Amino acid sequence: MRDIGAFPETVFSLGPLHVTTTVVTSWFVMGLIIVLSYLLKRSLAVRPSIVQEIVEAMFEAIETTIRDVLPLDPWKVVPVLGTLWIFIGFSNLVGLLPGMKTPTADINTTFAFAVISFSLTHVFGIATQGLKGYLAHYREPTWLLFPFHLLAEITRTVALAVRLFGNMLSGEMIALILLGVVGFLVPIPFALLHIIIGLIQAYIFGVLTLVFIAGGIPQTTEGGQ
Repeated sequence: MRDIGAFPETVFSLGPLHVTTTVVTSWFVMGLIIVLSYLLKRSLAVRPSIVQEIVEAMFEAIETTIRDVLPLDPWKVVPVLGTLWIFIGFSNLVGLLPGMKTPTADINTTFAFAVISFSLTHVFGIATQGLKGYLAHYREPTWLLFPFHLLAEITRTVALAVRLFGNMLSGEMIALILLGVVGFLVPIPFALLHIIIGLIQAYIFGVLTLVFIAGGIPQTTEGGQ
């Protein structure tokens, strides 16, 4: 039975640099996504296959979700947010493979994702309003509330990281407990539940990031709608 925990194990070291199980698994996920993307690109056709139809439907769903929330051309956001969605989704599910540990069951990984989410909020806010215009919202209704605005930024970023980490770590713990108590039969339907939960958690993380971005963009901004 593999060990689970909030912090990763070191696989090997390169001088002062420690390469952990999370790093190895994350690079495996990135490589897998790159290979699958390359194969899908080469197989694109006017008359799509079932796989191509699924992928197109997925990207249409991402575009529609972004279009419904942001007053911007959705394709300004689709590449980065779509990549985040896909990467988190694969990371949530890779733990089902033998010998693999779910990267999002590592608190370091989820905090890294949360920092990306935090950064996107400010990047798109500044891009649409300019630095001066974006910073102006921190003085509403008064500069006296600036510390509270700052605290809200920090707490929602931490909450985003802890939510994803807690759900994925608890999922791994439950799976290992069931495996130890009742053997290999019950974890099979539980694995299906893990897939559903993993995809839902990736979707929730992306939607919350989208909501945070929308909060930093004036709703009067005209996009390519």
